[in-house]
Amino acid sequence: MSGALMTVLVARPWLTVDLAGTRRALSFAPYRSGDVVCERIMWREVRDADLTPEFDAIAWLADEVGSTDVVAMLTSRNVERLVHRRVEVGEVVAEAVVTVGLSNAERVGVRRRVPAGVGTINVAVAVSEGLNMAARIEALSVAASARTAAVLEAAIEIESGLATGTGTDCIVVASPEGSRGFAGMHTDVGEAVGAVVFRAVSEGVARWLAER
Repeated sequence: MSGALMTVLVARPWLTVDLAGTRRALSFAPYRSGDVVCERIMWREVRDADLTPEFDAIAWLADEVGSTDVVAMLTSRNVERLVHRRVEVGEVVAEAVVTVGLSNAERVGVRRRVPAGVGTINVAVAVSEGLNMAARIEALSVAASARTAAVLEAAIEIESGLATGTGTDCIVVASPEGSRGFAGMHTDVGEAVGAVVFRAVSEGVARWLAER
């Protein structure tokens, strides 16, 4: 089996995940989104009060990071509340680091007309297998499904029904560059990604609810 895929360092307001080398990262993160090469994934903790409509959080985050080998996300969650989990399926290893806040909970397809607050689920998942672009897209889809399943199982009621996530969730999938072209739920890669994200998000949701 592979060694550690993610090494975590917390130094508030930063959470840094080193990826044990250069990886391809696919994401819709606010800093360096899309399909990019990176060595680290970072979270920048901010206060709820900072995230005003006038605040250009994307430009500010780029200035704060100041590096081109990073994919970065924002969170109002205390980054010390992270969850880090690892799953092995066959010869595949997957690791996930997540932070979970649900004050901005939403139900997919039924947008809140009045924002409920600031909160997000940030997910970074790394796999040991070398994936091509199509497989990274598929793995991102599996990670999103696992996030949604974990939130649904918590049965968090909002005015539109049971929450499925938040309005600002972010997911990053990192892997070595490779030729493996499939990462669906019927594959070892998909099973590992789904399992590790589900477990990590479930634990993060439980912790967030327990604090309230």
